[in-house]
Amino acid sequence: MKASSKKFFLNIRCDLLICLFLVISTFAIYKQVSHYDFVSYDDDDYVFENPYIKAGLTSNSIKWAFTSVHADNWHPVTWLSHILDMELYGPNPGQHHLTNLIFHIANSLLLFLIFRRMSGDLWQSGFVAALFALHPLHVESVAWISERKDVLSTFFLLLSIHGYIRYVEKPRIRHYLLSLFFFILGLMSKAMLVTLPLILLLLDYWPLNRLKGEKKLLPVFLEKIPFFVFSAGSAIITVFAQNSGGAIKTLKAYPFDVRIANAFVSYIAYIGKMICPFDLAFFYPHPGIVLLWQTAASFAALGALSLIVVRKAKSSPYLIVGWLWYLITLIPVIGLVQIGLQSMADRYSYIPLIGLFIILAWGIPDIPLQWQHRKTGLALTAAAFLSMYMTVSWMQIRYWSNSITLFEHALDVTSENHAAHFGLGNVLVAMGETDKAIRHYSEALKWFPNSDIHNNMGFALARKGRTDEAVAHYREALRMDPYHKTTYNNLGTLFLSRGDSDKAIECYLVALKLFPDYAQAHNNLGLALSQKGKNDEAIAHFLRALQIKPDYIQADHNLKRLLTDREKSKP
Repeated sequence: MKASSKKFFLNIRCDLLICLFLVISTFAIYKQVSHYDFVSYDDDDYVFENPYIKAGLTSNSIKWAFTSVHADNWHPVTWLSHILDMELYGPNPGQHHLTNLIFHIANSLLLFLIFRRMSGDLWQSGFVAALFALHPLHVESVAWISERKDVLSTFFLLLSIHGYIRYVEKPRIRHYLLSLFFFILGLMSKAMLVTLPLILLLLDYWPLNRLKGEKKLLPVFLEKIPFFVFSAGSAIITVFAQNSGGAIKTLKAYPFDVRIANAFVSYIAYIGKMICPFDLAFFYPHPGIVLLWQTAASFAALGALSLIVVRKAKSSPYLIVGWLWYLITLIPVIGLVQIGLQSMADRYSYIPLIGLFIILAWGIPDIPLQWQHRKTGLALTAAAFLSMYMTVSWMQIRYWSNSITLFEHALDVTSENHAAHFGLGNVLVAMGETDKAIRHYSEALKWFPNSDIHNNMGFALARKGRTDEAVAHYREALRMDPYHKTTYNNLGTLFLSRGDSDKAIECYLVALKLFPDYAQAHNNLGLALSQKGKNDEAIAHFLRALQIKPDYIQADHNLKRLLTDREKSKP
């Protein structure tokens, strides 16, 4: 056998071994998720309490997926994946978790194969993929069912890059269109992919080496125009969807100087958590203030790192590609347009960290170390890093086993975490631990008073019979948010329990004016009307509640009771 043939088969064998390692190691640390539950942090809204998802694969649910901006996003492909999971597995959380894991493993394999194909470097490509597969910062994207959009959109992003590589190798229109098609599917899974056209330009620089010579710059840029067009369209739709749901925060809530400061700090914080991935939480509260020393230090660190990268760009092009990959892909979620109440989030690093992994994978072997057994030393260093990350990831995954462990861990490793107190309070109310829930709601209100927390505090107090305090919290919730339909419904229920049907009806009607398809308000209004002897109107509202939510057991029971009473009253 010729030497070239031996080398070919050796490379194939090494490729297969790396792929096998990626599959086995990733599955080994994540297999525990198959026994995990849904968590009460978006999983209810995205899956187990969403009537369209619970209905499975129907024409109505498919139509909803493409026309809804539910959860302040337009991501129909993500909704379709959840719908398909429900159709295949039903409400079995373990199977939904495994779907996320399958996508994550597929992403790790694709990442390896893509960089292997572009660069030709076996071990560097394998190390990038292994870091991606095993890093603790990626646990949130995989172990959280609602973050299907992360693993799914990245899957399409990598397929788009793969199609683009084929187009570069053989410039045929079908390869180009395939790359564009996967990009569109990715945008329909999560809009964070809007930066892909810039990533393709970075890959053109290295490792594809397509930007040598001024004459080549214009054609390479022009071929990205369709990608930029779809990115712009996706960005417009996303801003509309998030603004319509109130997810985008105003400059009054978060002034621009605070946003800029938090962006600089977050860029450095993600790097810190990549190196030392400890004290990870599902939610990091936004400080809401400018810490001058912290901002200045972060700005100086970013500037120094950027200067080093620029100086080394010619001799080590992977440095500028990896660094710009990291900086650019974080832009949509770095907080300049503030979405939600968090300062940063582990899930936001799923794609950006690839850039830093590129720097590590190609940079470490370039360090001029005079080791006697250099290759062995590098291999042991890589193994040590991966072993540490695997251990920390395995421990971090356990916190996603259920809602209580998730929220309690966040409280252990963060401070002033209103979201964790609020979430834990909600779980405790559902478990009947109302006194404990009230204490957590009180803590949440201390750090970040808002209408949702006041509403849930009112509900808990009402359950304890402290109705005057409950009314006060409901009133405060409505003062802060006059369109809070759940508060009107809860306040109506409190009045109904006091025997004040007229005030209850008034509250339910306001809730239904705000949200006509509010099944619970229709059911409760039916109860209030039946107490007033208006049974025909009550029956109409019970029927409407069941039309909106066919599995609404309480409404079905109330309807049957009224119909039975009406039959009995007939002469």
